[in-house]
Amino acid sequence: MCKNQISVNMGFTNEQFPAGTHMCLIYSNEDERKKIISKFIEAGNSSGEKVAYFADEMSPEEVKTWLGEKGVEIPAGHKKNSFSVTCTANVYHPDGTFTPEAMLDKLKAMHEGARDEGYPASRVSGEMSWALKGIPGSDRLMEYEAKLNNVLPEYPVTAICQYDANKFDGATIFKCLQVHPYMIVHGQIVRNPYYMKPEDFLKL
Repeated sequence: MCKNQISVNMGFTNEQFPAGTHMCLIYSNEDERKKIISKFIEAGNSSGEKVAYFADEMSPEEVKTWLGEKGVEIPAGHKKNSFSVTCTANVYHPDGTFTPEAMLDKLKAMHEGARDEGYPASRVSGEMSWALKGIPGSDRLMEYEAKLNNVLPEYPVTAICQYDANKFDGATIFKCLQVHPYMIVHGQIVRNPYYMKPEDFLKL
């Protein structure tokens, strides 16, 4: 953990967690998902953090619309650059291929950029359904998720990875649990009993 690690408000739970907490939200209820994610984003905006959302199922404008419907105030004016919504294609596989190392470098750059711009912390949430579209390299998703646990202690971007249980198969969901130290259950963050250290998971 970084020496100057801070705790952040997740928005949907009263308990604070260290910046850089890596969580998975495995959901089957869309309303529950939107409630949790909207509060997570709202808390980041309210705390003055650098916040990014990676959308797959909806366009960036549609995401901003449902956030507005949930009462989330979208930063404007001189604060507008503190919040962004980007299509997953432009984030995870902009050149048509997903490469874990490239995505890890992006998150490192996000942390360093936010720090240099004076933000107290940064957070992201991404819809992982993009990995079901046959994108070259998408079979390395869990490798990326595992390696992220080695990166976040030094580059603490707080992250919620969203997995739709209605779309991902059971084997993938189990692997998802193995690579996330924390999971969100009924709106609470709990330590994941299935989590494996990256070096152990990558040996499987």
